[in-house]
Amino acid sequence: MFPPSFHRVTEQKQKAVAPAEWMHLAVVACGERVEETVTMVKSAVLFSVKKIRFHIFAEDALKPEFDRKLQEWPRQLSRKFDYKIYPITFSVGNAQEWKKLFKPCAAQRLFLPMILQDVDALLYVDTDVLFLRPLDDIWAFLKQFNGTQLAAMAPEHEVPKIGWYSRFARHPFYGTTGVNSGVMLMNLTRIRKQQFKNNMIPAGLTWEEMLHPLYQKYKNYITWGDQDLLNIIFSFNPENLFVFPCQWNYRPDHCMYGSNCKSAEEDGVSILHGNRGVYHDDKQPAFKAFYEVIRDYPFDGNLFQSMYYPLQTKFLESVHTLCGRIPQVFLKQIENTMKKVYERRVIFYAGSRVRS
Repeated sequence: MFPPSFHRVTEQKQKAVAPAEWMHLAVVACGERVEETVTMVKSAVLFSVKKIRFHIFAEDALKPEFDRKLQEWPRQLSRKFDYKIYPITFSVGNAQEWKKLFKPCAAQRLFLPMILQDVDALLYVDTDVLFLRPLDDIWAFLKQFNGTQLAAMAPEHEVPKIGWYSRFARHPFYGTTGVNSGVMLMNLTRIRKQQFKNNMIPAGLTWEEMLHPLYQKYKNYITWGDQDLLNIIFSFNPENLFVFPCQWNYRPDHCMYGSNCKSAEEDGVSILHGNRGVYHDDKQPAFKAFYEVIRDYPFDGNLFQSMYYPLQTKFLESVHTLCGRIPQVFLKQIENTMKKVYERRVIFYAGSRVRS
C-alpha cells in the first residue's frame, strides 16, 4: 500500500501500484507561490498518462493551503496522482544562507538527492512551469541517458552572443551558454553514487560533500544562485549531463528578442517556463494567456471549448509582442496533446460500454 505519510486526495481504497509505474516530480514553493504551483501540478495531471507522485517542498505555513486546494479536486483524479508535502531543510552548511540564495528556498533542489533517498529518478521544475504535453514524454529521456549521464537540462540560451553566461558569468559554466535549471531531470541513484570532479581537491567528491565548499568558494561570484552552482558542477563533469532541446524549457528569452528556439519552431513548445514573472504582468501576454487559461480551466470542461479556443482568443491580444507573433510555436504541441487526451477518453469510454 502507499506509505502512510502520503496524502491521498480521496479516501477510496486503491490497489497497490508498483513503484516503477509512477513518475516523480519535485517542486519548491516559498512565499506567494501556492497558486503557481497548483497550476503547474494541474497542467501535469491533465495531460499525463502514467501516475505522478508530487514531492512538494514548502514553508510550513503553506501546507494547509496546498492541502485544501489539492483535495478540492474531483475524486476521479486521485487515480492519476498523489502528493507529499515536505518542510524546507538543508543538510549541510548554514540553512538561512541557503534559503536566501537567489529566490527564496530555490536552493532546496540541490538537496533532493539526499532527502529523497527512496526515489530513483525525479523531474524537478520551478513553480512557474506549465506542461503542454504529457510529463511522460520528458520522463522518457531517462532511457536515453548513456552510462555516465545522471541529469538533464536545457541550454540557458541558444545564441552565445546574447546569452547571459557567455557575456557576464564570473565562474565556470557548462558548454558555451550554460544550462537553465528550471526543468531538471535527474537519476538520483546515479547522483548519490557519483564521485564528482572539482577544482577544490584532487580527489572526487560526492554530491553532498561538494555542495557547501563549492558555495563557499564561489558565493561572491554567482548571480543566479543554485543554477550557477549546477553550471559549475557540470562544467567540471560535462560527461554527466544530458542536454535536451529548448522546447522542453521554453522561456521568454526564446522569443522576446526574436524566435531563436529551433526545436520549438519545428515541434512546438513542450514545457513553458514563465520566468521573469511574466504570468503576473503584461510584458509577455502570450505566456500569461497559458497560465490564466490552465489555472481557470474547469476539470469537467471540454478541453477545446474551455482551454484551446480561449487560448486562441487571448493570442489575438498578444500580436503586438514578438512572442505573440508566433502562435504556431506556442499552440502546436498543446493542440496535439488535447487530441490525444480526447482519443484516450473516447477509447476508455467505448471500452467501458463494451464491458458493461
